[in-house]
Amino acid sequence: MQAGGTTTRTTCPYCGVGCGVIATVADHGAVTVKGDPEHPANFGRLCSKGSALAETIDLDGRVLFPEIDGRRVEWSEALDLVAEKFSEAVTEHGPDSVAFYVSGQLLTEDYYVANKLMKGFIGSGNIDTNSRLCMSSSVAGHRRAFGSDTVPGTYEDLELADLVVLTGSNLAWCHPVIYQRLAAAKAARPSMKIVVIDPRRTMTCDIADLHLAIRPDGDVALFMGLLAHLAGGPAIDQNYIGAHTQGFSQAFAAASALSSADLMERTGLPAMQLREFFHLFETTEKTVTCYSQGVNQSASGTDKVNAIINCHLATGRIGRPGMGPFSLTGQPNAMGGREVGGLANMLAAHMAIENTEDRDRLQRFWASPGIAEKPGLKAVDMFRAVADGRIKALWIMATNPVVSVPDADAVEAAIKACPFVVVSDILRDTDTARHAHVLLPSVGWGEKDGTVTNSERRISRQRGFLSAPGQATPDWWQMAEVGRRMGFDGFDYRSAAEIFAEHAALSAFENDGSRDFDIGAHAAIDRAAYDSLSPFQWPAPAEVTPLRRDGDKRFFADGGFYHPDGKARFIPVHAPSTDRTDEQYPLTLNTGRIRDHWHTMTRTAKSARLSGHIAEPFAEIHPRDAMELGIGNASLVEIESEHGLAVVRALVTERQARGNVFVPMHWNDQFAAKARIDALVAPVTDPFSGQPASKNVAIAVRSFGAAFYGFAVSTTKPATPKADYWALAKADSGWRTELAFEETVEDWAGWCRSTFEIPAGLEPIGYADHQSGDLRLAFFDGERLLAALFLAREPVAVARNWAISQLAISHSDLRKRFAIVAGRPGADQPDPGATVCSCFSVGANRIIGAVRGGCHSVEAVGKETNAGTNCGSCRAEIRGIIDGCLAAAAE
Repeated sequence: MQAGGTTTRTTCPYCGVGCGVIATVADHGAVTVKGDPEHPANFGRLCSKGSALAETIDLDGRVLFPEIDGRRVEWSEALDLVAEKFSEAVTEHGPDSVAFYVSGQLLTEDYYVANKLMKGFIGSGNIDTNSRLCMSSSVAGHRRAFGSDTVPGTYEDLELADLVVLTGSNLAWCHPVIYQRLAAAKAARPSMKIVVIDPRRTMTCDIADLHLAIRPDGDVALFMGLLAHLAGGPAIDQNYIGAHTQGFSQAFAAASALSSADLMERTGLPAMQLREFFHLFETTEKTVTCYSQGVNQSASGTDKVNAIINCHLATGRIGRPGMGPFSLTGQPNAMGGREVGGLANMLAAHMAIENTEDRDRLQRFWASPGIAEKPGLKAVDMFRAVADGRIKALWIMATNPVVSVPDADAVEAAIKACPFVVVSDILRDTDTARHAHVLLPSVGWGEKDGTVTNSERRISRQRGFLSAPGQATPDWWQMAEVGRRMGFDGFDYRSAAEIFAEHAALSAFENDGSRDFDIGAHAAIDRAAYDSLSPFQWPAPAEVTPLRRDGDKRFFADGGFYHPDGKARFIPVHAPSTDRTDEQYPLTLNTGRIRDHWHTMTRTAKSARLSGHIAEPFAEIHPRDAMELGIGNASLVEIESEHGLAVVRALVTERQARGNVFVPMHWNDQFAAKARIDALVAPVTDPFSGQPASKNVAIAVRSFGAAFYGFAVSTTKPATPKADYWALAKADSGWRTELAFEETVEDWAGWCRSTFEIPAGLEPIGYADHQSGDLRLAFFDGERLLAALFLAREPVAVARNWAISQLAISHSDLRKRFAIVAGRPGADQPDPGATVCSCFSVGANRIIGAVRGGCHSVEAVGKETNAGTNCGSCRAEIRGIIDGCLAAAAE
């Protein structure tokens, strides 16, 4: 309890870092959040998204009651229908005619019940998860090398290492808190070296000693070359190889078959950079290699993971402080899902679906009528089966596959055609939820109660501090109720604590240390102990064994792998051809995340602060490519593959390599006209993991033929604009809208009235220049600005953040009204500029002012403006502004 309100320790619902959060609810109901200084994942730090959590928990757009075909119903009617339809499909077409598509946003207890219901009682392996899209190649690589899906190390290893290799990871934007831990370690110990391997020069490169601008999918070749180099030098640990591994000679033979010329061609890297990287790795014992989506999201993702692991096994650099391969998971509970068998090719408690003894053990523990005997359909194949009619009933939970799954237009068509679709979510109008026959209201962050597991195997509690709105319920309760209605025993859960205790008991069931996942110490946990559970890392066995030493939180320093002989496997890998382009589609698309948005924006789009940094979808294009294509900075471009088309803003930048284009994956049909970028991604998957190849897509780019560009601010959320291009974003006191039109509109004032719901009788002030094409309109209701529209034949040059701020102030002064029409502030109203620091809403112009006032370091700017002093993920941008100002002053 805290004076003036109640305080709850919980866990952030964003990335796999798993930061501790302290949420305080004031007596008047307002919620504030801050980092938990006692949580060992973040020690009080939060990124911009975590800091803005309180801005995303309103009830706007929430689904509050069960619905059948858009009609509000009681829970009993909805659950009866779900049970009936799934039972009918199983009876008439067999267990494999139904499927669950779940999410790393689920809590472990939700995941556990879903897996139990599908694999143990319905009897099918057809439960897969959106985690398939982000970390299944890591799972496959771990299982091939270690015999288990085990992450060997901890976050502390990144701080203890003398060399940290970041491959396929924009750590600064995608895992900002870990980035800050690493940046702080390097600042305290400048001798530490950091290597970034990425086709783009991302913000993470700000702290890098070496950036390897590798070709897309060149990672296998790079680490094959590294292994061949290591084998000829002193870094090879023959004792470790001989005692704890198998297959080194075969892996080395495959690696050494790659010639130097082939290595340079496959990686796109010059010999000098290759030698520098190989030398760093060879001569630095304390080395950690972190990998994320740039490695995993590939048709060769599993081989990439094993190529990395091969190098660590060969040097014995695994499981010791400051050493090891480290998979950075994308979602808050991707790891928890792996622990309960959330993937179609796994069983709960890290047991193997292909293993007869594991299947028998699990069936006996659950006392289930049967058990799935073969892997189910992985995500991409699952939606193919929905499309061709093999799947008759589909339940989608806490995810938005119409935006996030490759070939997304085909996925949407499949869901629309499916005979019976259930969606459990918190929002009623997502791209996926709008196609549900049954829509079930789930609880969201702040209301949920359960556990999540982060990237370092640390289990933390998410605790509810808000009442569930309407009739929203936990996902586990929905599935348990359906299981009971289908006639199954074993689903009489009364709380998440009971489910967690069963999950823990299963992990220890007939486990003599031969399985890595063991949290048996919590098998008898009661509700009070569960409510007070502190973050802990697994393994946490009930009894210490030779393979379960008390306090040992790293794996494999002394072997002890989970293949039957206790030895790891070197995996021979082969460097694939990396170029998928052709004459029709000559460029390569890379998709990914940006700093302040998350997945498909269903949460972060609620925050004006998070939308302030980047408010619309964009494509990073190299200046030479843009020049050859006739594309200007801030113009619009069409991006096309053989699967789909998108229209986004051009961002011309040398951060991007020639021949490559980066587009973020977040935007959906609620916030942009045509920007679901996964509609362009081919349904090509890794043959071992089934993970889609989202980083290497052949595309064509061309200029979008806009006759007029527009920008608007409004107090009301616009109805879907009648425009050829539009992108919406939440703003302080209203909304901002980017627009483009291929033809002029005869009545612009009428267009505004319709789009922004302007009351009848209100006339705008403004002007139109028919020669230049400029047009400005502003609508006022008394002293209040309702909406303003700015049009031009080129991308509109308006002080956007200043224009947005006008929605919140009084305009009794006529001069201020005409300043809006002019699109620029007066001398007494400084323009803050484009947002750089989302945590404190600091704009570029304010930072420029600080630099001109003598703040010539990031630290000095932070002291003057607060920018960069919270999560720090904007520090590279601040440094760029400082460098630009100082260079301009020196000219």
